[in-house]
Amino acid sequence: MFKTPIRQLALLVLALGLSCSALAAYPDKPLRLVVPFPAGGAADIMARGLAQKLSAELGQPIIIDNKGGAGGTTASETVAKAQPDGYTLLFGTMGTHAINASLYQKLRYDPLKDFAPISLTHITPRVLVVSPSVPANTVSELIALAKSQPGTLSYGSAGSGSSSHLSGALFAAMAGVDMLHVPYKGSAPLVTDILTGRVSMTFDSYSVYEDHIRTGKVMGRWASPPASASLCCRRCPLFPRRV
Repeated sequence: MFKTPIRQLALLVLALGLSCSALAAYPDKPLRLVVPFPAGGAADIMARGLAQKLSAELGQPIIIDNKGGAGGTTASETVAKAQPDGYTLLFGTMGTHAINASLYQKLRYDPLKDFAPISLTHITPRVLVVSPSVPANTVSELIALAKSQPGTLSYGSAGSGSSSHLSGALFAAMAGVDMLHVPYKGSAPLVTDILTGRVSMTFDSYSVYEDHIRTGKVMGRWASPPASASLCCRRCPLFPRRV
């Protein structure tokens, strides 16, 4: 039924302007990796894993700096205005470099002109995660429940305009249901409310809820493929075929 994929994309970028002379001794001091969301969320989890490998490769410490807020614009502005010496990196996301340009009328950074892209680092699957308090065991039952109680069920997101927000809005539109959107400042604070039932569901990165799905604390359903069909044809064994 739902064939439009929305995936979590992440890329590593730096402030534009690194000179050739500076490259000769680079890096000769610790680097700062700015993450646009709070600790514990998908971006933070991926960034810390990347930082560990990158530090070993470069021979310098990578300092994680979590700067959540405004859908990632706070962190992006910080890096855009940083000294362009290659020592301040941004763990960019689909939100910071694609969605925000359309969402904010006066974005105080240019996603294309203010950054030099280094590499695409992650393409992760997005999953529908349902609170244990919701009496539904399949997506079909969830949709039927939402239709029978318009405006009662809620879905949380990492913030207004985030990919998790757009995923929920897309689901509601395609399913023809009315659900309340509850924005959070990142995924980490949302997890607790999903587990306790304060929020009915979310459409978030698999990495955030992997342990909870494995232990059966929440219901998880595949919402998007981890990559294009040409790159991955196998279904994750954690997610049932019946939706």
